[in-house]
Amino acid sequence: MWKLIFETEKIHQAEIVRSRLEEEGISAVVIDKRDSMYLFGTCKVMVREEDMDLAKTIIKNEIDF
Repeated sequence: MWKLIFETEKIHQAEIVRSRLEEEGISAVVIDKRDSMYLFGTCKVMVREEDMDLAKTIIKNEIDF
């Protein structure tokens, strides 16, 4: 099952998180829930439930926006 690990209004931040997690061998996907015309809403980064703890640690310790 996939779980939400990170949420932002900025697609580039979501892609940075996804990329960093994948560098560590964690499967991650970005779901862009922003409105295509007005670009409000959020982008969500999802990981598998079994990767949640490691993903949280990586985001907390290595990613700073």
